[in-house]
Amino acid sequence: MNQPHRDPATRRRRREQPVASPDPSNPTPRAGRNLYAAIGVGVGLAALVLITLFTRKEIFLGVASAASALAVWELHRAMAHRDFQPPVISTYVGSVLIPVVAYVWGRDAFASAIVLVLVAVIVEASVVPHADVQRNAAVGALITLYVPALVGFAALLLKPDDGAWRIVAFILVVVCSDIGGYAVGVIFGKHPMAPSVSPKKSWEGFAGSATTCLIGGVLAVTLLLHGRWWVGLLLGACVVLTATIGDLCESVIKRDLGVKDMSNLIPGHGGLMDRLDSLLVSVPVVWAILTVLVPS
Repeated sequence: MNQPHRDPATRRRRREQPVASPDPSNPTPRAGRNLYAAIGVGVGLAALVLITLFTRKEIFLGVASAASALAVWELHRAMAHRDFQPPVISTYVGSVLIPVVAYVWGRDAFASAIVLVLVAVIVEASVVPHADVQRNAAVGALITLYVPALVGFAALLLKPDDGAWRIVAFILVVVCSDIGGYAVGVIFGKHPMAPSVSPKKSWEGFAGSATTCLIGGVLAVTLLLHGRWWVGLLLGACVVLTATIGDLCESVIKRDLGVKDMSNLIPGHGGLMDRLDSLLVSVPVVWAILTVLVPS
């Protein structure tokens, strides 16, 4: 079969035709997120936190409990990709019950609520017919300990008279870690930290996280909580580790479940759990340090 004749000038014009450039009004950075959407959502979430915190702490508790329930929903949704069937009633009830009990009745009741919900998870998994009881109970326990139990530490952090400022200091230090790691990693990142888990996380980004986290810790503790500077330094050093661990743990879970994001609830960010990962793992450490070294 004869091949159709192609004009050399036509071929040359096709090669020289410019490739469409990205829309400058909708930039997507190297980290793979819509930058404007991420900034806009971040500002909106910060405003929601501040308004609820300083209007009435119980309103913030309600927002945190709702976020806990949404995060549990995201985990249920993601677990379905691997045919996990975690107990539904006990994990959803626990997502709200545990933070509320922690805030209203304190540490001892908080620990008891966790145990109670874990028992309920096992019982519920046991009564489902034709199900893998151990597997489903284990996944339900993971969800309970990963989300509502850790949100409960935020409720404990909120409980003192200056609890609103403690929450602000906590979030500020974790955000400093995220921003420092993101900015330095995008600009200078060349050496992957854990390429098999999170290819975009680099040692340069970790150094940026450490720098901003240490500075943020000192400023938050001294200016917001009137504590000693070395407590802020300790807080920042611990948070840069916990925030990084939280991010990597979330990446491992998503990779094992075969999902890129936990959901698409938050434009430019993915799911709620994609934003809470660093906060959740950091909050028990922040609560312990501030409770012991910056008493209210």
